[in-house]
Amino acid sequence: MRPRRTLTARGVCMLILGAAALVAGFVVGQRELVVLGVLATALPPLAALSLLGAAGRVVHSRGVTPSRVRAGHDARIMVRIGNSSHTWPVTAVSVSDTLPTPLGHEPRYSIGFLGPRAVRDLAYLVRPAVRGDYPLGPLWVAVTDPLGLVRVEQRPGSPEHLLVTPATVPLDAVGTSDGSQGDDSPRRSLSGAGEQDPVPREYRHGDELRRVHWRSTARRGELMVRRDEQHRREYGTVLLDARRAAHAGDGPGDSLETAVGAAASVALHLLDRGHEVRLHTDRGRMPAPAPAAVLDGLAVLEASGSTAPPAVSAAGSSLTVAVLGALTAEEAAALAASGGGHRVAVLCARAAWPSERARTGAGEMLASAGWRVVHLSALSELPPLWRDAAPLGKVPR
Repeated sequence: MRPRRTLTARGVCMLILGAAALVAGFVVGQRELVVLGVLATALPPLAALSLLGAAGRVVHSRGVTPSRVRAGHDARIMVRIGNSSHTWPVTAVSVSDTLPTPLGHEPRYSIGFLGPRAVRDLAYLVRPAVRGDYPLGPLWVAVTDPLGLVRVEQRPGSPEHLLVTPATVPLDAVGTSDGSQGDDSPRRSLSGAGEQDPVPREYRHGDELRRVHWRSTARRGELMVRRDEQHRREYGTVLLDARRAAHAGDGPGDSLETAVGAAASVALHLLDRGHEVRLHTDRGRMPAPAPAAVLDGLAVLEASGSTAPPAVSAAGSSLTVAVLGALTAEEAAALAASGGGHRVAVLCARAAWPSERARTGAGEMLASAGWRVVHLSALSELPPLWRDAAPLGKVPR
């Protein structure tokens, strides 16, 4: 952006005073008034000449700590202002950082005089309440001449970004059908036999002798070895209803924000337990290989204009969790027949339900089809509801 020069209120008054003095001096024939008028009229242009290149000598850098933060937590923005000239000072510097409305008021600072190669450090905190990708900057720099007649404004550089991930809550461990839980459950043998009686195969050249299964060798009369264990990972399916028409509210109280936080909490919980997570919205599947990918993807998720909730076949899934906004009776019936494994439906109580009866009816329809149904008003309510909906040892494969 090129520098923009404007007269201050003092500069405008000086021009008006100079013009009035000139006219009065010529009318009454007073040379002193004419001289005063010429001087007053010439000062603003001279002040503008004194600021040539001044704004360009002001440089800055910005740092964000941390660069990604959970909603409701603080991020520290550090701005360093400096004069790049080795010889020329810059007078009366003021700066303002450009922030989007959800991050609060734009911070303004009066730096004052910056000598050659001088540096000033500024810092401020922001606490974003809603997830998103927020631009920080560009910085607004204003330089005023010593008399305060002319101001030069410039917005140097480009904005940096602060990624605000969804708020989440920790959930208790969910067991599996064999009574194990957490990191003990992600893998199991598909051979159909235990460690004491593995299914053997014939010896092949290159097999290690320590793998010889002597009992089967004696029974078969030929050398037999243990098979390689085959493993699979359990996976859970998380369905997130992100339809704009299904949710209601604004800001942190938006039911979509509650739904996103609940889906993120469940996905992180399953990943922490070693499960593979398949995260779907009404726009399709989102990558969820690790907690950071889940949070980053959901941070920038926007409400969709879709008319149908997410419906994905979850056959083979050990756990299906559907986080839903308002449903019609037809949508609830279609969802009731889907899913796999242990099925949990989280109904956002503050979504765009036409009535309390509609929400209750949708929950009853899902419950009659075998879903465990919970009604969630705020994200903080999820942990105790989760313990009731997915108790230990009750999650089938």
